[in-house]
Amino acid sequence: MSDHIQTADYSQAGGLASAERNRVLRNTYWLLALSLVPTVLGAWLAMATGLTNVLRGMGAGMSIMLFMGGAFAFIFAIEKTKNSAIGVPVLLAFTFFMGIMLSRLIASVLGFKNGPSLVMTAFGGTAGVFFVMASLASVIKRDLSGMGKWLFVGALVVMVGGIVAVLTGSTMGMAAISMLAIGIFSAYMLYDLKQIMDGGETNYISATLSLYLDIFNVFQSLLALLGIFGGDRD
Repeated sequence: MSDHIQTADYSQAGGLASAERNRVLRNTYWLLALSLVPTVLGAWLAMATGLTNVLRGMGAGMSIMLFMGGAFAFIFAIEKTKNSAIGVPVLLAFTFFMGIMLSRLIASVLGFKNGPSLVMTAFGGTAGVFFVMASLASVIKRDLSGMGKWLFVGALVVMVGGIVAVLTGSTMGMAAISMLAIGIFSAYMLYDLKQIMDGGETNYISATLSLYLDIFNVFQSLLALLGIFGGDRD
């Protein structure tokens, strides 16, 4: 009798844990979709108001400081407010800021004759990467938590390499860093999705932030590559 009760308790606990993981994943997907709206709005507004030209007029060093300072300040604020009602608005404000920062690259690519198609190709490619990583995360049974430290090192290499490429104005350096970034952040996407599905991440705001950064970096890097190698100036 006691064995049956104990088995029932374990089964109920497993069901509750599974339901909680599904709830976090579902909320993360909804918030991730919502977070793309301020990103698009921020990029459009920056280009429509001429703010993009102001950002372009800044020196490379000042642009990097603005981006890094703003991004890290927002990430700190999101982590501080993720368990409160203000957490979602802070996250959405961050994605609006990221859209403004992304506007410089989008405006540059739209300057090509085939610019709109390059932007749509980058968007479609990023969506494809996300679909593949989400599918893999749902079927892989192995624990991927050990990937975290290596991916973090890879992200640091991308960040430092990207800063150097911007400061030196190296087109080939930027292309190499962009290719590396696509690989690193695609793998990060798989890692972050698996963490949510396995119950390693239980806060949907933090989960959304992680996935948003993965998607942003893949899209930005893919768009930069398309601009470098596929831009038509004729």
